Amino acid sequence: MLSRTADNLYWIARYMERADTVARLLEVGSRISLIPSAHGYRSEWDSLLQATGMAEAFARKYGDPVQRNIESFLFFDRDNPSSVASCITSARENGRIVRTALTTQVWDALNTAFQELKALERRPRSELELSRLTEWVMRHAAMVRGAIDATLLRNDGYNFLNIGYYLERGDNTARLMDVKYYVLLPRVDFVGSGLDNYQWTTLLRAMGAQRAFHWAYGGEVTAAKIADFLILNPQSPRSLTTCVAGLSNHLGRLAKSYGRETEALGHARAVMAGIEATSVEDIFDEGLHEYLTRFIAEVAALAQAIHATYLNGEMR
Repeated sequence: MLSRTADNLYWIARYMERADTVARLLEVGSRISLIPSAHGYRSEWDSLLQATGMAEAFARKYGDPVQRNIESFLFFDRDNPSSVASCITSARENGRIVRTALTTQVWDALNTAFQELKALERRPRSELELSRLTEWVMRHAAMVRGAIDATLLRNDGYNFLNIGYYLERGDNTARLMDVKYYVLLPRVDFVGSGLDNYQWTTLLRAMGAQRAFHWAYGGEVTAAKIADFLILNPQSPRSLTTCVAGLSNHLGRLAKSYGRETEALGHARAVMAGIEATSVEDIFDEGLHEYLTRFIAEVAALAQAIHATYLNGEMR
């Protein structure tokens, strides 16, 4: 497969998964901003910008973190390359470029999301409820992923799409957890409190994982159970171990297809080995924020290795 085609497929998946995550972040912010604390109702929108690394770009354009402006920046703002609108548009454009590598169903799912987005942009903001917008994004992201899984050949293109999905999802799971644990808790003495547990439950709901979590663990929601579920549990579809295992699998399939292993595969296996050797106790001994920050850096390094190996025109 040509490296430019592989690059387009890889970024279709990354952009759609990123749009889904930004929508979920908006839902987290919306729900948690309604939670009363000892100091009354607090706005957590600036915290979300900090956790996603978009705070400086937002401040340059909008100034103070007013909720309505943050919603616009994260959903509709074309100047923000990670906004929902930018991500869906970029995914569709990448799909248009490699139209012949996609089935009709995948292209229709991408194009329908883009056309409906343009219709949303023409409507007055006062008519658009945030909850309906986030549901719309999650539904279309699921439709694109479903069309890929149901209709594409299990060839190189399928591998590059899944590499993009797993890489973006692993990074985003870590960031969503970091929003909760490091940013949203007002003070350390809230750990283990009713507010702490409510925030964890809200995060699970926003990730579409609340029912699966209770199936797996039952009983009380605690930080240790959440960390195990979202980091170490291979049954969890969004866990870090599931994402890295998926990366290793699809990079391994490419290595077998091309007849040699690569730096990217070795890097993925090293990250996987690190997760497998870790326990929840080890994570909290290191500090959950510190562990997640380190994982995000490892994912960024893996993304660079994948680009250098497959996407720059010279397989190494």
